[in-house]
Amino acid sequence: GKRPMRTPANKVLHKDIGGLSRRHNWDYRSVVGMLNWLTRSTRPDLIFAVSQVGRFMAFPKKSHENAVIRICLYLRDTQDKGMLMEPKPTGFQVYADADFAGGFVKGQTADPNTAKSRSSYFIMFNNCMIFAHSKLQTEVALSTTEAEYICLSQALRTVLVQMRFFKELSKRIKSFRYTKPVIKCKAFEDNMGAIELSKAPKLRPRTKHINIKYHHFREAVRSGSINIEHIDTKEQLADIGTKPLDGPTFEYLRKLLIGW
Repeated sequence: GKRPMRTPANKVLHKDIGGLSRRHNWDYRSVVGMLNWLTRSTRPDLIFAVSQVGRFMAFPKKSHENAVIRICLYLRDTQDKGMLMEPKPTGFQVYADADFAGGFVKGQTADPNTAKSRSSYFIMFNNCMIFAHSKLQTEVALSTTEAEYICLSQALRTVLVQMRFFKELSKRIKSFRYTKPVIKCKAFEDNMGAIELSKAPKLRPRTKHINIKYHHFREAVRSGSINIEHIDTKEQLADIGTKPLDGPTFEYLRKLLIGW
């Protein structure tokens, strides 16, 4: 038989202006909508691949159609899989990462989106995934650090809502234990690293909109409402949502994320 499809995506997609037209006449928008529903319910391993194909709903080309077919082939080969939850007392953890200008291609500078970075973060509670996010950033970051800050600030907004919910639960349910969220990222070694960086004027983002995000995140660290932990690139779960990965890397991170 055919070799199984190990990953749902193998490249970063572009508008592909001037590219070949679609071969088939199935409803692209409808299929992507179904894949999106699946991603949000039980298949977060598809998050990068589906987020990508969703950007080309208006004028999909053959390259985008092929990418959707690849996701479907991957699903065909993993149709008996879902999310395996194995609760462990690991508390409230957030894996956050950004792929700086990951879509940049020489010679395709007409599309401003090629200069944008992609944010991805996963929120875990007691080793079970409760929230997944993968999206192109709305502003253009000028460095890897800025891209990380935008991502951390986005993640923090979701985390703050979750924190309020967990605090409320711990008041009402005696057995529910609330722990302070730990943000796992490559940008800093620890809390001190984030605070130190905020004091070093040469490293402060110059642009106002990124500066605001930067201080928004730093303030949460300084006030002690969140903790930071450095994470090795190989263990960064959020990488599954930022870029296409090779088979072994994808399978390793998928196992950590959803247990298979």
